[in-house]
Amino acid sequence: MKTTILEQDGNVVAQLEGSLDTAAAIDTEKALKPLYDVEGKDIILDCSNMSYISSAGLRLFLAILQDAQGKGGHVYIKGINDNVRTVFTITGFSNIFEFK
Repeated sequence: MKTTILEQDGNVVAQLEGSLDTAAAIDTEKALKPLYDVEGKDIILDCSNMSYISSAGLRLFLAILQDAQGKGGHVYIKGINDNVRTVFTITGFSNIFEFK
């Protein structure tokens, strides 16, 4: 799993590439730590190049969302494929997150 964090158009964008499965979750969690320091900007989780997400990955996304909401921020998910969208739908996460 490759993770890149950058600023783009006044937002903080985390680009995720590969499979966010249980094995990759620990390293991905470390890579996403800077998102917990974001204040005053929207966070966009760009999943355009992510092929799979497990429950461990969903937990990471939820933790980022809860942290941002606690500071009055927003988290958006961008570019999920049909397989990842199905996981979000089945788990009810499609009702929790906002999509771009």
